[in-house]
Amino acid sequence: MFQILKQYFGYDQFRPLQADIITHVLAKNNAFVLMPTGGGKSLCYQLPALKFSGITLVISPLIALMKDQVDALRANGISAEFINSTLELSEIAQIENKARTGELKILYVAPERLALDYFQSFLKTLKISLIAIDEAHCISEWGHDFRPDYRNLAKLRKLFPSVPVMALTATATDQVREDIVRQLEMQEAQVFISSFNRPNLFYVVRPKKNAFANLINLLKKYPNQSVIIYCFSRKDTENIAADLRREGFGAAAYHAGLENEQRRETQEKFVRDEVQIIVATIAFGMGIDKPDVRLVVHYSLPKSIEGYYQETGRAGRDGLPSECVLFYSYGDTMKHNFFLRDIQNEAERESAQKKLAQVVEYAELRTCRREYLLQYFSEKQEAENCSGCDICLTPKEEVDATIITQKILSVIVRTGERFGGRHIISVLRGARVKKIFELGHDNLSVYGIAKNASEEELRYFISLLLIKGFIAKHNGEYPTLYLTNRGKIFLNNREKIILPAPQFEEESESVERKKGALEYDTGLFEELRALRKNLADQKSVPPFVIFSDVALREMAYYFPANKDSFLQISGVGAMKLAQYGEKFISIIRDYAKAHNFAEKSHELDSKNHRNPDAPAGRFYRRKNSTYAETKKLLNAEMTIEKIAGVRGFSQGTIINHIEKLKASGEEFMIDHLRLPEERFQKIKATFEKSGGTFLGPVREILGEDFSYEELKLARLFL
Repeated sequence: MFQILKQYFGYDQFRPLQADIITHVLAKNNAFVLMPTGGGKSLCYQLPALKFSGITLVISPLIALMKDQVDALRANGISAEFINSTLELSEIAQIENKARTGELKILYVAPERLALDYFQSFLKTLKISLIAIDEAHCISEWGHDFRPDYRNLAKLRKLFPSVPVMALTATATDQVREDIVRQLEMQEAQVFISSFNRPNLFYVVRPKKNAFANLINLLKKYPNQSVIIYCFSRKDTENIAADLRREGFGAAAYHAGLENEQRRETQEKFVRDEVQIIVATIAFGMGIDKPDVRLVVHYSLPKSIEGYYQETGRAGRDGLPSECVLFYSYGDTMKHNFFLRDIQNEAERESAQKKLAQVVEYAELRTCRREYLLQYFSEKQEAENCSGCDICLTPKEEVDATIITQKILSVIVRTGERFGGRHIISVLRGARVKKIFELGHDNLSVYGIAKNASEEELRYFISLLLIKGFIAKHNGEYPTLYLTNRGKIFLNNREKIILPAPQFEEESESVERKKGALEYDTGLFEELRALRKNLADQKSVPPFVIFSDVALREMAYYFPANKDSFLQISGVGAMKLAQYGEKFISIIRDYAKAHNFAEKSHELDSKNHRNPDAPAGRFYRRKNSTYAETKKLLNAEMTIEKIAGVRGFSQGTIINHIEKLKASGEEFMIDHLRLPEERFQKIKATFEKSGGTFLGPVREILGEDFSYEELKLARLFL
């Protein structure tokens, strides 16, 4: 297996679960594989295909994806073809003949072909060793992308009862997983579930205010990089793509209403790096196997968490850092609800409403976004801080939220616990709207009790109280709020509550790699990129089929000077070495000579060399200059109190700055901040007693004599 992996695919080791799945399938057993996008699903059937004597049949609903995968396999020296509606009858006949004569190892087919009698007869003439069903969630009505054609797979199982079957999907809840197994009659299949965590992806939600201007600023961070923007409607995709072109960006719209030829041409330009940005509808799956998408933007609200996860999963499939940004406005839910009302089947409508409510919950989170996504797929996150979402990486200043909480809970109670967040906010702010007057809520004593708070601020605290369990929502098209027992106790006992302060005005940010990622030479990288594009154009294939960005970055880091060292680069196998090795080595040699660089040894640098198949380092975010300014004052040995005064921040915010600086590996003066030894030792002993690094348990033991700021400060030295 390892010899084939290196020879054909150019990798030195497998990703998690790949070797186990391949071994299981080579023993002619059925397998159900649940592995996130970018996790290496394709290799699980592509490598066994080379070991089996017959042909491997791959069922895929994504026409463009078939072509990309076949191009990539051929570039690696593997005989592969696809049959779908884009081919002429004469072309299909040639491919079928190659399959019959044993010239093919892998054949991709679209699911609708399986319904044709002639095609079933053709399949019977082949020696099929393995059947791989990609995007298996399409068979389930409970999934986010149901395709009726996938029901034809039951016929395939009956035609070849003794051939091992592998079902693969990137997104499936427990319910969808069970449905797939039942539909494909794979109850005896071993289930392989990889982690859903994509640590190289950075998740951000931004308020949808001045969204287009913010989008422009976001795109400027990714010059000449591949970007996908998802919108609600076909009209939106056309308008935004046109607006972006006027701003000087290479952008094209992509949706189901375009002619097939136009869609195909647009997609070809995107995968060949001739168009930087694709603006697509959220309802239309693109099926792009492009590994170097650096940014995925949801300009509109997605329909479900599964859909969102799959769409964001198109970023960073090569394992390098990439960003996923959602522009959120609660008003977007109204557009979705308008169409949900048209669903006649009540169970189906309720399911769609529930899925939409989960997306809203994700967008309004004040806790870790990655943790929420993992929990959705029944996976637990171990770390307290994921270091890869806006919530975890935004400094949190705490405020006494007792009064605002009392006001929110009081309005919910006084209005009979029969209204949603929007109406509660209107009553709190004393809004002069028809509905309030009709219900007589303007006569309530609580009407207008928070008129100085903004709508955004009140929505923020309501979402926090939902998370904290003080209030809950009734499900349905119009979710209503009510008090939980915890909320009632809080209100009756006049308790106190401290919550993270709202922070709505975001400074511009940049996503950077942590220390440990390769600090490659960008000048050489661009020269190699140009060579890659030139070779790709000559062969009429996407650039990533020649070499991935991961491979180019390694070349621009290690400067391989001969074929032996070039072969150590990730993704370089025997075929690619023979085809492209000398061309790339020549560029590297000339560049190294011109800049007086020498080759770096993989062995000497093994501590820094990260296997590109493993996830890239996580992100951290630096606010433009705010952390740097705090660092400068720390190096001047200023106290926390003085720095807070100079900068106009609270002491808690300054301590948060210090925590982020320390987490990102920055070096700065800190010894002068150490607490008096007696207090420090007492805090240290309590942390040890609590068995963790959380502040809550320690504060509970020590009591109010010790502030949260002191505990945070002490934790920096532990």
